[in-house]
Amino acid sequence: MTATAVITGLGVAAPNGLGTKEFWTATLRGESGIGPVERFDPSRYPARLAGQVRGFVAEDHLPSRLLPQTDRMTRLALVAADWALDDAGVRPADLPPYDMGVVTASSCGGFEFGQNELRNLWSKGSQYVSAYQSFAWFYAVNSGQISIRNGMKGPSGVVVSDQAGGLDALAQARRQIRRGTPLIVSGSIDASICPWGWVAQLASGRLSTSEDPDRAYLPFDAQANGHVPGEGGAILVVEDAETARRRGARPYGEIAGYGSTFDPAPGSGRERGLRRAIELALADAGADAQDVDVVFADAAGVPAEDRAEAEALTAVFGTRGVPVTAPKTMTGRLYSGAAPLDLAAAMLAIADGRIPPTVNVRPAADYGLDLVTDAPRSAELRTALVLARGHGGFNSAMVVRAA
Repeated sequence: MTATAVITGLGVAAPNGLGTKEFWTATLRGESGIGPVERFDPSRYPARLAGQVRGFVAEDHLPSRLLPQTDRMTRLALVAADWALDDAGVRPADLPPYDMGVVTASSCGGFEFGQNELRNLWSKGSQYVSAYQSFAWFYAVNSGQISIRNGMKGPSGVVVSDQAGGLDALAQARRQIRRGTPLIVSGSIDASICPWGWVAQLASGRLSTSEDPDRAYLPFDAQANGHVPGEGGAILVVEDAETARRRGARPYGEIAGYGSTFDPAPGSGRERGLRRAIELALADAGADAQDVDVVFADAAGVPAEDRAEAEALTAVFGTRGVPVTAPKTMTGRLYSGAAPLDLAAAMLAIADGRIPPTVNVRPAADYGLDLVTDAPRSAELRTALVLARGHGGFNSAMVVRAA
């Protein structure tokens, strides 16, 4: 019999809430964490807004010895992992080391680490780590640091597929649960609000240049003009359901289905892959379209990408066939951290019976979506679909349901 993977712990670090309770309260109130960039002077750049995690003081949560060897992304991830384990009621010291593993995702969070290493190169001559070494190190740092800090010696890894990576990491966690590892810490925190990271993101041509925080990131709106980047995400504890039951844990829900695809080459005339990813996830969950109670959209904020997502959703669910939400309008797009945060929000929505709103957006009617805006919508929720797309053609979809 195939093991069931359930989520038993959540650790959230988001621009509109540091901690799961704070994030969820702010999200239901429609409180945004988007504002002017504060971590460096953005005046010379065309994009000047970001979703920033405020109030985080690493020294309050981590040993001083860790601070010189970590950057902001890693510090946030370590603390979020601590919160997730505490939420799950797990004490790693009480469990066999090889019964626990870590699978995270990363996208652009290593820019700050790389920037710091280049600064060291310029200032210290031969005493440096090369840029190539720094990026190779950063891809493994979150997973490795969480593993070392908690004595976790089971399967570990890092998935790199831009914004889709957060779901891909959780899917890999489920695979490891099915292969016999009782517990996997998974999800992602991304953080790249630094000059080097900012320039790289601007090169995509997808950043909003609006200076009005309320009108800068408008997915599915006729005035959509790009996205606002952000930092943060969520770390989750994924467990074998039977193991969780034996220790008396109360899961938030089950990872029921997953699908991933890659878009065909531009100009090929072939359909893009998001619809197929949704269908694969539903089939994997043994679910039909009518079983889905809410969709957490990828919500690119780029008109062509918004239309492609809307077309995939209406093809599967019909016009206005399912409530759709994008609470990331309150946080910005968090790259690999976005989908784990959406998954955490889906679990909280199922428990609370409320769909969080897509703030500030006036949905264009021709998209054919039942977009939840302005205020939370009460609903009986059992099954949610979370979508994520990565720059370059990655598509991922995950079905979660009440435990």
